[in-house]
Amino acid sequence: MSASYLLRRLLTILLTVLIVSMLVFGITQVLPADAAVMLLGENATPEQLVAVRARLGLDLPVWQQYLGWIGHVLRGDFGTSLETGLPVGEVMFTALGRSLLLALLSLLLMLVVAIPLGVVAALRRGRASDLGIGLASYVGVSMPEFVTATLVLITLGNPAFGLLPSTGYVPLTEDFRGGLARLVLPVLTVSVILVAHVVRMVRSEMVDVLGTDYVRAARMKGLSRPRILFRHALRNALLPTITVVALDIGYLLGGIIVVEEIFAFPGIGRALIVAIQQRDLPSIQAGALIMAATYALANLLADLAYAALDKRIRYA
Repeated sequence: MSASYLLRRLLTILLTVLIVSMLVFGITQVLPADAAVMLLGENATPEQLVAVRARLGLDLPVWQQYLGWIGHVLRGDFGTSLETGLPVGEVMFTALGRSLLLALLSLLLMLVVAIPLGVVAALRRGRASDLGIGLASYVGVSMPEFVTATLVLITLGNPAFGLLPSTGYVPLTEDFRGGLARLVLPVLTVSVILVAHVVRMVRSEMVDVLGTDYVRAARMKGLSRPRILFRHALRNALLPTITVVALDIGYLLGGIIVVEEIFAFPGIGRALIVAIQQRDLPSIQAGALIMAATYALANLLADLAYAALDKRIRYA
C-alpha cells in the first residue's frame, strides 16, 4: 500500500467526518432545546437568558456558531455537558471504549463460532448439518436485538437460576472476573445476528472457492485436505467476509444502542440516548461525530485487512 493512497483515504475520512459534523450541527439546531434554559432552568429571567446566550455565542449566526464549534473540536475540545457540566469529549470517549470492548468481544466470539460453522456447512452441502446450520442462521438474522436480549435475560440472566448477572457494568481493571461475567449476556446478544450473517457468507464463498480451478489444481498436486482448505480455500473465502465484518462494525455502533439500554451497559449508545432525552446538545453532537469517525476508520482497517489476506491486491 502506497503512502499516497493512505493519505488520500485519510483525507477522505476527514472530509466524511466534516460533512457529518455539518449535518449533526444543523440537526441539533432545529431540536426543541435551548442551551441557556438547560443551564439556568425554567425560572431564569429574560435578562439572565440573554446574558448566557451571549456568553455561549448562541446569539451569533448559525454558521459562526458552527465554525466556533468545529474549531474547538479540531483542538480536542468537544464542549461541556449542559446537564452534568463535565467535559463531553472525556465522557464520550470513555463510553466509546466500553462500546468498543463489547464490540471486540462480540466480533471475536462471532469469528470463533461463525467461520467453523460456515466451513462445515460448505463441506457438507445439502446434508442435515448444512440444513440445520442454515435454518439456525435464518432464525438468528430474523430476530431483532430486543427479542434476543429478552430471551437471554429470561434464561441465562434469570435471578432464580443465578447463572449470570443480568445488568450493569464493572471495569475489568477493578474486578476482572465480575466485569467479564457482566459482559457475557450483552456479548451473546450482539453475537447472535453477527454469527448468522457471517455463517451464510462463509458458506456461500467456500462453496464457490472449492469449485475453482486453483483448488482443483491443489488437489491434483496431492496437497493434504487441511492445507487446501485453510491455506488456499478459506483464505480467499474470507475476503468478502471482511466487508461484512466492517459493515457490522457500523451495525454494532448503531444497533448496539438497544443492547446497551436493555442491559444498562454504559457505552456510547446509551450515553447518546441519555443525551437525547435530556436535550444535551454538546453531548449529542460529540457522540454522533465520534461514532461516524469510528465507522470511517473501521472501513479503512477493512481495506488494510484485504491487502494483508490477498497479496494480489495493491492499493496505489
